[in-house]
Amino acid sequence: MVRIESSQPRKQRKARYNAPSHMKSKFLNAPLSAALRETYSKKTVRVIKGDTVRVTRGDNVGDEGLVDAIDTRKVKIIVHGVSSTKVDGTEVPRPVDASKVEITKLKLDDKRRVEKLGEKE
Repeated sequence: MVRIESSQPRKQRKARYNAPSHMKSKFLNAPLSAALRETYSKKTVRVIKGDTVRVTRGDNVGDEGLVDAIDTRKVKIIVHGVSSTKVDGTEVPRPVDASKVEITKLKLDDKRRVEKLGEKE
């Protein structure tokens, strides 16, 4: 979270909306599933493209899919299979907040990510 002195919600929101891009990237953390939490002894991890997530809040609760894209500007993720229908009947992907999903399977292609996670001893 962006560190500011005020505890007023309006100033907290303003700091979040106006945060620089390197800080907005840190808002894209999502909680791990119980099995992964036990394996890696971490509660949250940064979501990346290729992770498998389950939606835990909203209209699409329970839907599971791969992360297709990440929008760091809007601080949202696009999950495969989570979409909304427009008035003309076309399906469009629905952006989901990273805190409203649970990571069920990690993409471990990146050596640095594996190193940072580090399995429990």
